Amino acid sequence: MDAARAAAANAYAPYSNFRVGAAILTEGGAVHPGCNVENASYGLGVCAERNAAARMALADSEDRRIKLVAVASPNTAPCFPCGACRQVLREFGCEEVIVEDPAEASGMRSYPFEEILPNSFGPEVL
Repeated sequence: MDAARAAAANAYAPYSNFRVGAAILTEGGAVHPGCNVENASYGLGVCAERNAAARMALADSEDRRIKLVAVASPNTAPCFPCGACRQVLREFGCEEVIVEDPAEASGMRSYPFEEILPNSFGPEVL
């Protein structure tokens, strides 16, 4: 979660001022942070989770299975991945999503991935 918070601080969000950071933990133990990057052509913006996934894919072709992703935003909590990000995380076998949750004693809450993307479509279906 610390890596996700640090990534959110570096978000490029001049239009919405809505900063999001994500950090992917792979099964191999590597951490890959990402932040949202907006664009004047709104549809070309990229979410933090997809930037983290791209960074992971680039870093090591042998360590691309996602154990968990942590998502943080100073603007709102909890902050969940959008639908497109959920599908990208699913592509890499994401097992767990952790978000900040002020209602929890720990300040965080964990969700099994199947709970946030039930009945998902993945590579094994093709």
